[in-house]
Amino acid sequence: MKGKTKKIAALLMTSTLVVAAGCGGGDTAKPASTGGNNAATDGAPSTEPVTFTFFGGDASPNWNNMQDAVGKVITEKTGVSLEAEFAVSGTDQQKIALMIASGEYPEIIFPKGETSKLVDAGAMVDLTPLIDQYAPNIKKIYGPYMNRLKFSKEDPAIYTIPTNAMVDQTPFDAGGGFELQLAVLEELGYPEIRTVEDFEKALRDYYEKNPTIDGQPTIPLTLNADDWKIMITVTNPAVYATGGPDDGEYYVDPETYEAKLHYKRPEEKEYFRWLNHMYNTGLLDKESFTQKNDQYLAKISSGRVLGLIDQDWDYQEAENSLKSAGKHERTYGHFPVTLTEEYKDHSFVDIGNGSGYGVGLTTALSEEEQIRAIQFLDWMASDEAQILNNWGVEGEHYVLEDGKRVIPADVQDRKSNENAAFTKESGVGLYAPLSVRYGDGVKDSTDNYYTTNYPELITANYSEPMKKALAAYEATTWKDLFPGKDEFPVKEWGAAYNLPAPSGSDYTVAFQKSQDIVRKAIPAAIVATPEQFDGIYDQMLTELDGNGIPEMEATYTQLIKDTVEAWNAK
Repeated sequence: MKGKTKKIAALLMTSTLVVAAGCGGGDTAKPASTGGNNAATDGAPSTEPVTFTFFGGDASPNWNNMQDAVGKVITEKTGVSLEAEFAVSGTDQQKIALMIASGEYPEIIFPKGETSKLVDAGAMVDLTPLIDQYAPNIKKIYGPYMNRLKFSKEDPAIYTIPTNAMVDQTPFDAGGGFELQLAVLEELGYPEIRTVEDFEKALRDYYEKNPTIDGQPTIPLTLNADDWKIMITVTNPAVYATGGPDDGEYYVDPETYEAKLHYKRPEEKEYFRWLNHMYNTGLLDKESFTQKNDQYLAKISSGRVLGLIDQDWDYQEAENSLKSAGKHERTYGHFPVTLTEEYKDHSFVDIGNGSGYGVGLTTALSEEEQIRAIQFLDWMASDEAQILNNWGVEGEHYVLEDGKRVIPADVQDRKSNENAAFTKESGVGLYAPLSVRYGDGVKDSTDNYYTTNYPELITANYSEPMKKALAAYEATTWKDLFPGKDEFPVKEWGAAYNLPAPSGSDYTVAFQKSQDIVRKAIPAAIVATPEQFDGIYDQMLTELDGNGIPEMEATYTQLIKDTVEAWNAK
C-alpha cells in the first residue's frame, strides 16, 4: 500500500512520557508516547488529520473511500482516514502471504483466519498494554471476556480484537437452514418442512406443477460451490443436517474435545448420499458445481430457483433484486431441516462471548502511531460510534421520536430493496471489521437498541407474503421454528472456525491437502451414479486417513483443549 500521508507530528508532542509495563501482557512494555497529553488520563485523543493503511480479509464491494455519510463523520470525529484494500471475493490468504514475503504490511489489519501466520512473521503488535491504557470502551465491552482475546495458552498476547463476533448477541431471526420460496409454501398449503424428505417433496410437488416460471425453466434446488463458498452451501450444511454445530472443517467431541474432519462422520455420508439422489432425480441443478457466484445469484434473481441451502448473506443481493422487482413471493423462508427427525439443527447453539476474527495493528506503526491507532479503534467501540455505524447519521438515516430511534419509511425501503446502493452512499454497516460492538438485543443508556436487528423492526419490514407464511407456521420470525440455545449446552471453545489456526508448515500443508481432497471428492460423489457414490466417498475417507491429516487433527485437538483451559483460567 503506497501513498500514505501522515500528519501525526502534532500527536502528544509536548514532552516524553515513559510508560511502565502493563498488566496482562507479561513483561511487554507499553509503547512510549511522545507527549504528556495522554489520551487515557489527561485528555481526549488527538483529532489531527492522519491516514492509516488498512487491509480487510473480507470483500467490501460497496467501499467508498470513506466518502459515504458515516465515513465522513468518522473522519470528522477522529481525524482518521483510511487508505483501504480488501480481499477479492473474501479470499485473504494469497494477499497476506504476499505481505509476509515482502515484509510490507498495512498498519491496521483484519486478517480473518491468517492471524497465526502474521504472528509467526512478527508482524502483529501485542495490544494488551495499549488496551489497558488507551482503550476504555473496548475494556468496557470485553471486560468479562478478556481471557478469550488471548492468542493461545503459550502466548497470552492479544493480537486482534474480535469485531465479527458481537458481544452479548441475541439473534432474533434465522438467516440459514434450508430455504423455500414463499410461493412454493403457499401453493402447497404451508406443509411441515422438518426433514430432507419433507424439503424434497415440496420441491418436487411444486416443480411438477410449475416446470417454468416467467417463461424460464424452473430450478428446484441450486448450490453455490464457487471457491470457498462450497463450505457455505455444500459441506457445512452436512453438519447442521446431522445434528452437529458449526466448527468449520472439524467436528469436536463435546466430552473429549477430540477434533476430526467432520466428513468422517458416517451420518454425513448419508447426507451427501441424499444430495446424490437429488442430482440423479433431476431436482439438483446440474450446474451447481460449475457455475460461478454471479451465475448463482443471477438464477436466484430471476425468481425461478425454488429452494436453497445457504446463509442469507450469501444470496442477499439476489433476494434484494427480487424485492425491488416486487416479487416478494419469490423470496425465501428458513427451516431447520435435518436428515431425519432424530437430529436437531444447531444454528442457535450458544458459543459464548469474546471469540472471533478481529482487527489488529502491525509493526508498520511506530509506537506513537500505535497509540493513535488504538484510540481510533477505541472510539469505534464507543456508544456514539456504534450508533453511527449501525443506524447511520441522525436526521438523515434515522430520527428520534419520543426518545426512540426510528428509521423513516423511505430510508427503510432503500435499505431493504436497494441495499448495495444504500450501503455505498450511507456507509451503514461498512465499518464492521473495525468496530468492537454489542450485538442484537443489547440496549444503550437511552433504552434504545444498539443495532437495527430487533423484533419490532424485523417484523415491521416483512412483506405481506412473508407475514402470511409465518402466520401459517404460527411463528413471529423464522427463528421460532429452530431449536433454541437452551436446548444445547454452551460450547466451551466457542466456535472453532473463529480460533487462530495452528501455525507450522506440517499443519498448513496437511490442512490444504485435506481441502484439496474434499473439494474434489464431494462434488464428484454427488454427481456420480448412485452405484458409484460409495466408492468415491470411501476413497476420500481413505485419503483423509493419510497425508499427515490424522496428525493435523491431533494438533487441532490440542488447540481445542488449550483454548478451553485458557478461557477457564482465573
